[in-house]
Amino acid sequence: MMDLNTTWYLLFGVLIIGYAILDGFDLGVGVLHLFTSDETERRVNLNAIGPVWDGNEVWLLTAGGALFAAFPPVYATVFSSFYLALMLVLAALIFRAVSVEFRSKINSPGWRRLWDWSFGLGSLLPAVLFGVAVGNILRGVPLDAAGVFSGIFLGLLNPYSILMGVLSLVMFTMHGALYMTLKTEKAQRARMSEWASTSWVALIVLYFVTTLYTYFEAGYLFKGVLGNPLIWILFILLLVAMIYIPIALKSWAFFRAFMASSVTILCMIGLAAVSMYPRMLPSITNLDYSLTIYNASSTDRTLTVMLVIALIGVPIVIAYTWYIYRVFKGKTVITDESY
Repeated sequence: MMDLNTTWYLLFGVLIIGYAILDGFDLGVGVLHLFTSDETERRVNLNAIGPVWDGNEVWLLTAGGALFAAFPPVYATVFSSFYLALMLVLAALIFRAVSVEFRSKINSPGWRRLWDWSFGLGSLLPAVLFGVAVGNILRGVPLDAAGVFSGIFLGLLNPYSILMGVLSLVMFTMHGALYMTLKTEKAQRARMSEWASTSWVALIVLYFVTTLYTYFEAGYLFKGVLGNPLIWILFILLLVAMIYIPIALKSWAFFRAFMASSVTILCMIGLAAVSMYPRMLPSITNLDYSLTIYNASSTDRTLTVMLVIALIGVPIVIAYTWYIYRVFKGKTVITDESY
């Protein structure tokens, strides 16, 4: 029987995974937009995510709210220590959102080019910085005995976290390309399939290198993993999903390839979360200084009340997400009303 702290850790993980899978392909499409030169294909990119991108970001907002409610010291420390990085992410997401709406307002090549770059860079920057943040969390941040961050922004840009940022970028690019194989046809779909295949190769190499690097940089994550059945389940699912992606692509089973990519993201985040448990923000200074689900949680009454609210709200978010994707399923068709 899980206690309240573990239940909220699991719920927070579900929200982060939901965001990574859903807004992950949005970010990937934005990165691919930087390499798209044809005007029609650029419009297809925008309209492929136009109906869903804002709903996808709800998962991030919900995750932030859950973190604030259940683990306020973690929320405070993360948002203060990563403040500049989070402001960069916020600015990028704002420019990405505005670019989708503004690009078609004026019929001018220069105007469209400005917002094309805003859309692309506004997607690329979060794709990298989210990975950098995860890398620092896995590696550990400089926390003192009181749980106070004692580092500087440039210290977050270490080789390990940068490598994680590149891994995140490649993963989302592959995920976005696979999503676009579902929304496009003919030549553009063929190019998206090629992008997905190339990104898959890069992902395999980077994941192997990053895992090896993690063993030396954050060895605590590997303690006791061989005896943890959940680790083995996630690891086997990860291998199966990764291996199946190119098989599905060759068979033109694009939806299955996209689902395999989603499982890959789920398993990667799941493995990190299970390995960290019960820590939420490890301390590189001394692991005993880490913020955990027990020393950084709200009171039991708060966790109970918020859990009731979450059990009502999260199913609504899931139902809304399912409905939107059902309504806008199928190939993207450009009309006079399109972006």
